[in-house]
Amino acid sequence: MSPRVLALPALAVVLVAAVLGIQVAYGGGTFEPLEPADPCAAREVTSYSDGIDALTEQLVLIGLDEAACTLGTSREALTLSLARAAEPTDAEVAALQDGLVAAVGRMQDDGTLPPASALVDDALDQAELNSLLETLIRAIPDSVIDGALDTDDVLVRAIEDLDMRALLANVDDQQALNEQIQPAVTQAVKDALLDRLRSLV
Repeated sequence: MSPRVLALPALAVVLVAAVLGIQVAYGGGTFEPLEPADPCAAREVTSYSDGIDALTEQLVLIGLDEAACTLGTSREALTLSLARAAEPTDAEVAALQDGLVAAVGRMQDDGTLPPASALVDDALDQAELNSLLETLIRAIPDSVIDGALDTDDVLVRAIEDLDMRALLANVDDQQALNEQIQPAVTQAVKDALLDRLRSLV
């Protein structure tokens, strides 16, 4: 064998040792994994979506935090537990429902809950209304909609209509969660608007 072929393994060992030495010198020898965030402490939740999609993501994440806090675990551990379990427990179902309602309250308190008018276009885009009624609703000024509808009440109504067991079955799939929650929110907004319109007529 040529000296070059014999030198390659030696060079590889030297390079690996150098990389390991650098890692240890910069604290790699005392690696500790990060602790999961405390679900009982409020943390900022951001979304890259908008409208009802963004609201749904925020509600789910805050709601899971609230549920995890109630159950004495982390949001990540709760999500993993729910994803692995065949059927959620009654305590998990109740904790999630209460957590989602608490999420609405927290968003209301910290000013991140959008006004009802911000949800109307999305709701109308997904609702199957006759075109005249849809046009009339879209013509209502935002200030009138916001004065007539409380977003928190609309969302709590939507949460009460959700099938929590089905929701928990998809807790590890954000898109599936959105597909379950979004229609409930859309329906609640539409129902609230129609109820309000009927009361004005």
